[in-house]
Amino acid sequence: MMAPILLATILLAGCASLPTEYPRTPSTSLTDTHDSKLGRGSSRSLAEHPGLSGVRLLSRGTDAFLTRLALAEAAERSLDIQYYIWHNDTTGKILAERVLRAADRGVRVRLLLDDIGAAARDSTLLAIDSHPSIEVRLFNPIAARSTKLLGMVADFSRGNRRMHNKSFTADNQVMIVGGRNIGDEYFQARPDVDFADLDLLAIGPVVGEVSRQFDRYWNSPLAFPITALSRAAPGDEDRPRALAGLRAFVQSRMDGDPALKPSDLVEDLAKGGLAFSYGRARVLADDPAKVLADTADDANHLLPALLPEVEALASELVLVTPYFVPGEAGVARLGNLSRRGVIVRVLTNSLASTDVPVVHAGYQKYRRALLDAGIELHELKPTATRGAAVGPGAGVTRHPLSGSSRASLHAKALIFDRRALFVGSMNLDPRSLFTNTEIGVVVENPELATAMAEKLDSLLPEVSFRLELAPAADPESEPGIAWVARQDGEEIRYASEPMTSAWQRFKTWFYSLLPIEHLL
Repeated sequence: MMAPILLATILLAGCASLPTEYPRTPSTSLTDTHDSKLGRGSSRSLAEHPGLSGVRLLSRGTDAFLTRLALAEAAERSLDIQYYIWHNDTTGKILAERVLRAADRGVRVRLLLDDIGAAARDSTLLAIDSHPSIEVRLFNPIAARSTKLLGMVADFSRGNRRMHNKSFTADNQVMIVGGRNIGDEYFQARPDVDFADLDLLAIGPVVGEVSRQFDRYWNSPLAFPITALSRAAPGDEDRPRALAGLRAFVQSRMDGDPALKPSDLVEDLAKGGLAFSYGRARVLADDPAKVLADTADDANHLLPALLPEVEALASELVLVTPYFVPGEAGVARLGNLSRRGVIVRVLTNSLASTDVPVVHAGYQKYRRALLDAGIELHELKPTATRGAAVGPGAGVTRHPLSGSSRASLHAKALIFDRRALFVGSMNLDPRSLFTNTEIGVVVENPELATAMAEKLDSLLPEVSFRLELAPAADPESEPGIAWVARQDGEEIRYASEPMTSAWQRFKTWFYSLLPIEHLL
C-alpha cells in the first residue's frame, strides 16, 4: 500500500509549478554608506593603500562567528546575506537574532538562501520577512512546499542544482566570503564534529564586487520572494511570540557564555587599528543561470576564470579542499603541472574525517593515478588539533559551546606560487565545478600566501596522513597505497584507510561501484 501512496505523492509533487505572477521589486546594494561607522573605519585603514583591498583570514571558528555578530551589530544601513545552509541551532539562532536587532534599528536586510539548504520552515521565513526592514528570497525553489524533497526528486534535473555561495556584507563596506555556512559545526560549537574551515574578511574595492554579485543573484528570476512561494503565514500573535522566544533563548546563551560577547573588531576597525593584508583582489563567481545550463557548457562557470592562475604557475600549487574528485581531466592537468616541475600539494579529508563518505569513494579511485603523477596527497586525521588545519595564525582554540569533536576539513583554498591565494565556497568536485553556483576571491599578496603555505607545511606532518605508493606484493600487481603518520616523533605506516572500520571501508568500496561521479 505504501508504494502507491509514495508514487502518487511524487507525481503530485512533480505536477506542482512555481508562480509566474507575483509582486517583485528589484533592488541593489546601497552605495551611500561611506559615512557609516564601518565606512569611516574602512577608509582610515585603506588611506595608505589606494586601489587595494584589505583582507584578513578567519581560520578559527570562534573568530568567524564573533566577527559576523560584530558586523551585524555595527551595521547602520544594510546587511546583504547569502548562504547555502542556515541551521536552526545555537549559532544559527544567535546570528538570526542579531540580524533581527539590526532590522529593528532600521538596517535594510536582504536575506538570500538556497531553498534546499535552508533549514527554516516557510512559516518561520515568512515571519522574518514580515519585518518591515527584512526581505527573504529563496534561490531555485522547489514548487511543492510541503513535500520539498519529493518535489526535488520529481524535478531532479533542476532541483539538483543549488546555490552554494556564502557571503555576509555589512553596509557595503565590510564583507566575509569563504567556506562556512551558518551552523554550529562551522563555528566549533558542535560536540560531535568540528569543521576546519576558512573565511576571508575584506574591506576596499573587493567589497563592491561581492555586492554586485549579490545583486545579480538577488535580482535573478531564480530568486523568489518567500511571499510568492508560501502563504503559511503565522497569526498576528505568533510572530511576536516566536521572536520573543528566540530572543530569550539567545539572551540566556549570551549571558551564560561571556566568551560569546561580540569581538572588538569593529571598534578596532573604527580606530584604524585592525591589521589587514593589502593587495589586488578580485571576485570570481558563477552566473546564477548556471543552474539552468547543461553541465557540458562551462561558459557561466567560475572554473574557467580560475584556470589562468593555474596555467601560469611556475613552482607550486597548494590545494585545500574537503571534497576532491578530480576526474581524469583533473588528474591529467595536475600531472602536467608536476611534469614541468610544479610542486602540487593537496590536503583533503581522510575516510575517517570526511562527513560525506560517498564523495570519498569518488576520490579514492584517483589516488593511485595522482601519486603516479607525482602529486603530494595529504588526508586530514579525525584527531587533528582543533582549528589548526588551515590559515596563518591557526592554532588550538575552544568554543564555549562545544565539547570534544571529530575534526573534518571544510575549507576551500588554493595557493598559487606563494604569491596569491583563492578563498571561497568552491570544492574541487563535479558538483561545485559543474552543477552548483559558487563564489570566491583571489588575493594577490605574497606575504599572506607565503604565511598560509608555511603554516600548512608546519602542520601537515601532525594533522594529516601522507600518502605514498607502496611496493606491490608481486611483480604483476599494481602498487598499493600506504598512509604515513607521525606520532610522538615516530613514523607509523598503515596499509589501509587508517582509523576506520571494515564496515566503513566496505561501504565506501560499494559507493565507488555506483555510476554517480557526476553527482558528487
